Amino acid sequence: MANQKLNELKKAEKAEVESYFNGTGFERWNRIYSESDDVNKVQRNIRVGHQKTVDDVLTWINEAGSLNEKSFCDAGCGVGSLSIPLATMGAKSIAVSDISQSMVDETKRRASAEGLDLNRFTFTTSDLESLEGSFHTVICLDVFIHYPQKAAEEMVKHLCGLTQERLIVSFAPYTPLLALLKGVGQLFPGSSKTTRAYTLRESGIIDTAKSCGFEPIHNTLNKAPFYFSKVIEFKKVH
Repeated sequence: MANQKLNELKKAEKAEVESYFNGTGFERWNRIYSESDDVNKVQRNIRVGHQKTVDDVLTWINEAGSLNEKSFCDAGCGVGSLSIPLATMGAKSIAVSDISQSMVDETKRRASAEGLDLNRFTFTTSDLESLEGSFHTVICLDVFIHYPQKAAEEMVKHLCGLTQERLIVSFAPYTPLLALLKGVGQLFPGSSKTTRAYTLRESGIIDTAKSCGFEPIHNTLNKAPFYFSKVIEFKKVH
């Protein structure tokens, strides 16, 4: 009975996230992850923080060598903030996936507007649990905020099973300060609290990846007002 209730809760939360990012959430985050001036101070700070996360990931990938023969999976692509630069940098192929059809469509629109060859992309509307395939590198940025600790660790296992060499994830890290801010509503203010937001213990994420044969090779914390993101790159141990 307990497991049934837990599964029902997970299903309800997933439906809530999907509905949000196909409606009000899509409009809000599409605007944040653009060059629009129609954003408030909080949204602008989130934009800055997220872009720093994307830039750090792109730097790590570039330092690892040519992208020409590498396949990537952008799990939870949003509006293509990562996928499009990867294609511009020469990635052989990019699997683009998001639970929101609106987000996937916007990524495709932006890629086309950049003049990129859409044949190098595979566009899929899917939750993380349903992702399949095998890729050189799997990247999942700012998605784990929708997963509590145990579910996030299970997702790390799943994503490790999809990647041949590297896994890069980001999440809001648990700290006493962030727990306090979340408790008083200052970490995810106003309408940003439309869906549940979880902070995660870094040790659990790292230990889970290690149990799957991956070691952390890069680790950084990006923060701006109202944006906190721990970014970790794992490499498979051969």
